[in-house]
Amino acid sequence: ALQEDLRGDTSGDFEDLLVSLVTPPAVFDCHQVMRAMKGAGTSDCVLTEILASRTNEQIKAFTDVYLEETEKKLTLDLKGEVSGDYGDALLILAEGERETTLDEDQAKEDAKTLYEAGEKKWGTDESKFIEILCQRSIPQLRRTLVEYKKISGKTLQESIQGEISGDLEELLLAIVKCVKSVPAYFAERLYYCMKGGGTDESTLIRIMVSRSEIDMLDIRAEFKKLYEYSLHSAIESDCGGEFGKSLLVICGGDDE
Repeated sequence: ALQEDLRGDTSGDFEDLLVSLVTPPAVFDCHQVMRAMKGAGTSDCVLTEILASRTNEQIKAFTDVYLEETEKKLTLDLKGEVSGDYGDALLILAEGERETTLDEDQAKEDAKTLYEAGEKKWGTDESKFIEILCQRSIPQLRRTLVEYKKISGKTLQESIQGEISGDLEELLLAIVKCVKSVPAYFAERLYYCMKGGGTDESTLIRIMVSRSEIDMLDIRAEFKKLYEYSLHSAIESDCGGEFGKSLLVICGGDDE
């Protein structure tokens, strides 16, 4: 198979990238999730990124692959890996059953519920945040963000940062960012995986590959808007050799 030939003829990050590119999207997501759950400890940021950003269809597709390959349900295996409020939220997302309807009145009601569960009370009722952010449809959550700002005077993102901490905070923030703009969420993730000393190659590969045929142009546009230089130039200055060249091909043009 092509994958095996690539593994034999290449190595390191370049090999990982090429093998990833010839892996079907659902299989790729499934393997990323498996890798995140393997060994001691769980790579929560990977589970957060994938489950916060994928559609119902994408989640169903990779959980089907998981069932095929392991003969187990992902949600059952996840239960053994994650716990607490963060675990509860991930398990809801992993069902791939996010609502698809838009109900304006419900959005107002939800905004009020979130305000009363966080800003308005002493201590925070995390379960309300989990229930609403992990289950409502994306269009409805967009409305909820607008309504929330009207009631609270703060954005929901600011409230989550002030009220919630740890993995759950990261997950809920990822959901809110994806509700606003999935490409902007990935542009930010790409920026941070290349910022500072050293590059987080596995995150770079995962995002570039998984978004290459979905919204790479939009991610590039958001990256330029957010950071005032192009994604192309960021990759160019961070990644050398065949690995860097291949990433630049996936990235496409340089946004002047």
